[in-house]
Amino acid sequence: MKVLVLGSGVIGVASAYQLALAGHEVTVVDRQPAAALETSYGNAGEVSPGYSSPWAGPGVPIKAVKWLLMQHRPLVIRPHLDLNLVRWGAAMLRNCTHARYELNKSRMVRLAEYSRDCMKELRAQTGIRYDERMQGTLQLFRTQAQLDGTAADIAILQRYGVGHELLDRDGCIGHEPALAAVKGKFVGGLRLPGDETGDCFKFTQNLAALAAQLGVQFRYGTRIQRLQQAGRQIVGVATDAGTLTADAYLVALGSYSPLLLKGVGIRLPVYPVKGYSITVPITSAAGAPESTVMDETHKVAVTRLGERIRVGGTAELAGYTLQLHEARRRTLAHVVTDLFPHGGDVARAEFWCGLRPMTPDGTPVVGATRVPNLFLATGHGTLGWTMAAGTGRVLADEISGRPPAIDMSGLTVDRYLNAYA
Repeated sequence: MKVLVLGSGVIGVASAYQLALAGHEVTVVDRQPAAALETSYGNAGEVSPGYSSPWAGPGVPIKAVKWLLMQHRPLVIRPHLDLNLVRWGAAMLRNCTHARYELNKSRMVRLAEYSRDCMKELRAQTGIRYDERMQGTLQLFRTQAQLDGTAADIAILQRYGVGHELLDRDGCIGHEPALAAVKGKFVGGLRLPGDETGDCFKFTQNLAALAAQLGVQFRYGTRIQRLQQAGRQIVGVATDAGTLTADAYLVALGSYSPLLLKGVGIRLPVYPVKGYSITVPITSAAGAPESTVMDETHKVAVTRLGERIRVGGTAELAGYTLQLHEARRRTLAHVVTDLFPHGGDVARAEFWCGLRPMTPDGTPVVGATRVPNLFLATGHGTLGWTMAAGTGRVLADEISGRPPAIDMSGLTVDRYLNAYA
């Protein structure tokens, strides 16, 4: 079967690789000159099934107000007229209940844990390298109130069988020795030993090379204009290089997916939530993190990537703008220099931003649509790389006519057929 994959981020490339393994003739189309040059380029570097939780949850509206008032705030809303943001925000608020949180988390964990297993298989089969480390994530608490408030999160981790350790100050330093230099700035942490780290850009580029060896064609520098439909089927994709045709079509365009799907009558509540990162060259290995440290106060992740430190965070609601704001750089620089003052040279940091495709319930949109030969893989938010290997596998199964290894209920666009959930 001929399959067109629209988008060469980590989700699109992982799907193309799995489709090629399944024996399909696959072409990937992207406007960029190479794979992983947009949202997959500079993310926080985490593969974190243990951190798979929706942003919408009990207490989040009150927390959001506090975050907006912080000097180094994790949430930024830039005033602009955007009805899509209003509708998306209202739908997110409806998901800020205990019942919705539990339901949405269960869906996310199902895909994330399956993806973790697929990732392990992929590494074993290919030997792919990407500055990977298998040393877990440490969620760092600066206040006793944060540490005391972990009971609900731990109960959820226990319910889903996610490995975890609640650590005091010395326990945190045992896993992240460089924190000994700032031990007065935190009280404890929650460690998720099953999480991994690495460079998503390197991973995606290397996986694209492996996919090419399997026969996948990559049409870079090609702008996608619209889907062409006849009756109930998609019959082609109009691009600036002409019309491309296939038997099946997979939309993996991240935040831009709803703009394309609107033309065929599919309303998809995916909104671009801008995230920022700086990438800092390490000047002292002993002063740098060993894996990922998540600063709970600022919602910023500090991750070791080979000879670099990736510092990522912020949720900025500003539409599709990719403008870089210096205030966000200052926040990221503050966190890394506050926790790892001797680790790297922030004066030489690369500053970046990308648009995370977020759904109002946190769960991605994966799988078939009411159009028989159209499939979706978007809405993964901050967990695109975490869920990429599993997403690619279930899509290869569905497009091949095989039942996926996990239950797909609640993961498809069907949950949005009537209105935003």
